[in-house]
Amino acid sequence: MNDTQIYKYEIIIYWSATDNAFIAEVPELSGCMADGQTYFEALENAQIIIEEWIETAKELGRIIPLPKGRLKYA
Repeated sequence: MNDTQIYKYEIIIYWSATDNAFIAEVPELSGCMADGQTYFEALENAQIIIEEWIETAKELGRIIPLPKGRLKYA
C-alpha cells in the first residue's frame, strides 16, 4: 500500500458470484465495504475505503468507533 494508514478494524472478505468479485465488509463502520478482483485487492481497497469513511465521519461530526478486534458474530 502507498501512504494509506493501516487501520485495525475487522474486515470480512468473501467471494460474491453475483458481483464476480471479492467483497470486503467492515462491520464496525456502518455501510463500509469495498471489492476487488482478488482477495488482496479487496483488502487493499478496504483500507482505502476505511480511511475515506473516517474522513467523511470527521467532516460530518460523527462518532468514529474504536476498533474492537474480533467480533463475536463474525
